[in-house]
Amino acid sequence: MSNQLIECVPNFSEGNDMSIIKQITDQIETVEGVTLLDVDPGKATNRTVVTLVGAPDDVLEAAVRAVRKAAELIDMSKHHGEHPRFGATDVCPLVPVSNITMEETVEYARKLAKRLGEEVGITVYCYENAALTEERRNLAVVRAGEYEGLKDRLSKPKWKPDFGPAKFNPKSGATAVSARDFLIAYNVNLNTTSTRRANAIAFDVREKGRKKTVGGTLTGKVATDENGKPVWLPGSLKCVKGIGWFIEEYGVAQISMNLTNISVTPVHVAFDEVCKNAEARGVRVTGSELVGLIPLKAMLDAGKHYLRKQERSFGIPDAEIIKIAVKSMGLDELYPFKPEEKIIEYAIATKAGKRLVDMSLTAFVHATASEAPAPGGGSGAAALGAMGIALGTMVANLSAHKRGWDDRWEEYSDWAVKGKEYHEELLRLIDEDTDAFNKIMDAFGLPKGTDAEKAARKKVIQDATVGAIEVPFRVMQKSYECLEVMKAMAEIGLQTSISDAGVGALAARSAVMGAFLNVKINCAGLEDKKIVEDFLTRGREIEEKAMAMEGEILEVVNKKM
Repeated sequence: MSNQLIECVPNFSEGNDMSIIKQITDQIETVEGVTLLDVDPGKATNRTVVTLVGAPDDVLEAAVRAVRKAAELIDMSKHHGEHPRFGATDVCPLVPVSNITMEETVEYARKLAKRLGEEVGITVYCYENAALTEERRNLAVVRAGEYEGLKDRLSKPKWKPDFGPAKFNPKSGATAVSARDFLIAYNVNLNTTSTRRANAIAFDVREKGRKKTVGGTLTGKVATDENGKPVWLPGSLKCVKGIGWFIEEYGVAQISMNLTNISVTPVHVAFDEVCKNAEARGVRVTGSELVGLIPLKAMLDAGKHYLRKQERSFGIPDAEIIKIAVKSMGLDELYPFKPEEKIIEYAIATKAGKRLVDMSLTAFVHATASEAPAPGGGSGAAALGAMGIALGTMVANLSAHKRGWDDRWEEYSDWAVKGKEYHEELLRLIDEDTDAFNKIMDAFGLPKGTDAEKAARKKVIQDATVGAIEVPFRVMQKSYECLEVMKAMAEIGLQTSISDAGVGALAARSAVMGAFLNVKINCAGLEDKKIVEDFLTRGREIEEKAMAMEGEILEVVNKKM
């Protein structure tokens, strides 16, 4: 993958025939540099949500190939499903993931729309941020009338497509292309089979709300404004679209929502609001499901929301926070929730291959002890520092749970969160140190025949050497900084765990000293002596302060034991 990453989430109008879905996704996997993250078919909706990620141009090529195959295999004239749709590839949004702006993503979306129109012959409308006219920003407006109304719509000049033929193709229909922020497709399960009641709850919460009626809802007469247009009563949640439907596959009604801006309405807020409105209507929420992937932050925010309600520390591992979120929102009611498949950052990491930090402790020790030069002392120092602060974090979490200290749980939670941030950074540095070493080895393998090749090779080696110094230097900094947690826990933490704070301090100080050895040995290969002296001067200062802090912590620990 390149430095720029975008996500593409095409929705194909087939959710039952897995052989068709497989042929479409196989096309995606023919493009080098693109990772197929998720394939999520729905039988009742007869729709499959696919998620792929990669460098922008690679993602566009994969999308073109997939849409072309979908147009070959899916016949919209025979399609039936619960979800609104108007094409074999119904929607194909692009989402910026890293090192790319929304403005750049919009340009790629329009480029994709143009290619689909010209190369594949698909009727294409651009919506949301990629919309060419304000009237077409809203997908619901673009897709109004769905497939059944598309032929008539295409006969009107007002609805000439943005790209591709303005002639109705009964087999492939039309495709909507956009650039958008993360959209979470989220369904909440109800203990009812009534679509009517599910819709009522959906109208309560969705931003659009419901049409106002005159003389009570039983009359069915819609109130209008001075222009004769319906008056709408907005729902309680901003940036939320929603409908109610019955899912025969599971035998329950659901509130099906699109959360279009999770910074405005996070998933846990949507869940709680549906629970409140369902209860008011005599209906109970039994669980929920995610369609497609969700950002890690959204799951952590949800877990912390429910931890706060329980007055529990936030400084626990991400896996435990995610488990709280899953159980609180019933995300595993219909089928198991697998974080490595449903959380986008984890899915990308899984596809990228195994890291040192993913190894068991035994495997990591054996890898370090092998004849391979990496992982070495730098990774070992980072691991030592991570273990040290993990002990300090443990004391903070235990203190947050101590009976009689309930009014201080947030104080200890804050220390635990700080400790968690340190150990997560040190865990990342375990792999970064080995990566930095490998870059130096790769640089030495560059050609050195001509003078130009020699000069280029020398520069790459020197740049890689600076990187190999910076990583253990960051290990030093973080290992020293994390001593503040051990000191606080030695002074105010749970008395029965004070020895753990002491062991943590010993480990963190050793991590500082060990990482400094790696800084010094890598400095020997750097020709810029000014940079070398700067690293060594700052390194000596950190080492001295770490040793002094360790002494202060051990003095407190030994006095209290």
